[in-house]
Amino acid sequence: MASLSVPVEAGPQEQLEEVVETQRPWITIVWNDPINLMSYVTYVFMTYFHYSREKAEKLMNDVHHEGRAVVSSGTREEMERDVSAMHSYGLWATLQRDD
Repeated sequence: MASLSVPVEAGPQEQLEEVVETQRPWITIVWNDPINLMSYVTYVFMTYFHYSREKAEKLMNDVHHEGRAVVSSGTREEMERDVSAMHSYGLWATLQRDD
């Protein structure tokens, strides 16, 4: 008896998971370091991201007290650009998929 191979299409759940996976944004994380002054980190966030002083100081405090802060989100290419910019300012930054 010959076997018949029929392609199986993904069900709605698999399709939804695939769509969600491709739409998850990337994030840029700035990490705490023992070198940069808090005022400098605030300055960088205000200068590069154009954040208000209040938002820049909140993110700087997250970096200082929590050890890290998510400073931007978007496409992988945008986050690669932001990480590169943070490195050019002397900050330790990485990118990853948002959880």
